[in-house]
Amino acid sequence: MNLGAAEEESAQEIHIPADINWEMLDKSKFFVLGAALFSGVSGALYPAVLMKTRQQVCHSQGSCIRTAFTLVRHEGLRGLYRGFGTSLMGTIPARALYMTALEVTKSNVGSAAISLGFTEAKAAAVANAVGGLSAAMAAQLVWTPVDVVSQRLMVQGSAGLVNASRCNYVNGFDAFRKIVRADGPKGLYRGFGISILTYAPSNAVWWASYSVAQRMVWGGVGCYVCKKDEENGNTIKPDSKTIMAVQGVSAAIAGSVSALITMPLDTIKTRLQVLDGEDSSNSSSSKRGPGIGQAVRNLVREGGWTACYRGLGPRCASMSMSATTMITTYEFLKRLSAKNHDGF
Repeated sequence: MNLGAAEEESAQEIHIPADINWEMLDKSKFFVLGAALFSGVSGALYPAVLMKTRQQVCHSQGSCIRTAFTLVRHEGLRGLYRGFGTSLMGTIPARALYMTALEVTKSNVGSAAISLGFTEAKAAAVANAVGGLSAAMAAQLVWTPVDVVSQRLMVQGSAGLVNASRCNYVNGFDAFRKIVRADGPKGLYRGFGISILTYAPSNAVWWASYSVAQRMVWGGVGCYVCKKDEENGNTIKPDSKTIMAVQGVSAAIAGSVSALITMPLDTIKTRLQVLDGEDSSNSSSSKRGPGIGQAVRNLVREGGWTACYRGLGPRCASMSMSATTMITTYEFLKRLSAKNHDGF
């Protein structure tokens, strides 16, 4: 995850430290530190994810803050972390798979693109886009079963939620066992197709938005807070804090744009994984449950097309915070894990 095209397009004006590629990383340190850092990030963002999920499966739309206060009043603060243990157990291997696929793909595609005659700017853009897409698709092999189980735990046991008014699962292992018993292993991958359709374009939109937002930030306020190189008055040499700030702001903008564009797909995905899945497990007449078309019709019947944007506020907040913390944490992790690490 680097500044890609923004580095090249502004290379004559802004000198930014080179990206640390896969070959330059100490892999053992990279994965151990990555598991610790991203577990902390997941814990900080989990309440927003839970609020988003609950709003997506409500009969009617309500305020996110009101929903949060109601949840805490009835279940206490621990209610904000319902299903977190299960989510964390899956997030660690999924994140490791994501980071590996991302870095390996970026390295290989970037080298191949340059050998084909692409400029460094275009090669970086292509490598980042393909790396993000491949990483998202690879990680879904782990994330989809984790989502199915953790989302069932998130929404159970509360009034006002569709098909989730009574507690069905004791914990993550109990949910896993009951889902497999009711639907077979396929039940753990309910919504896998729509997950790919959600996260693949989401990654594409994110990287495109991130690149545009980054150029805007550098062209707007970034240049004014950078220190000019004394040896060459035409160049600007930003310090590490400025680079991290620009990355964070650009990532937050990209996260909001991506959330807005892909929100309907995420709502349908959540419904397939949670609501229709519970319908099928509680009914002897059908184990498949409704498909995507029926899920959309049910959603529109409940609240019109705007129902597809239920939970948009929490999702925008979650994705913006996640993108900001992810990009800054990831760059920090890569520098910590670099061979012959010298720090910032």
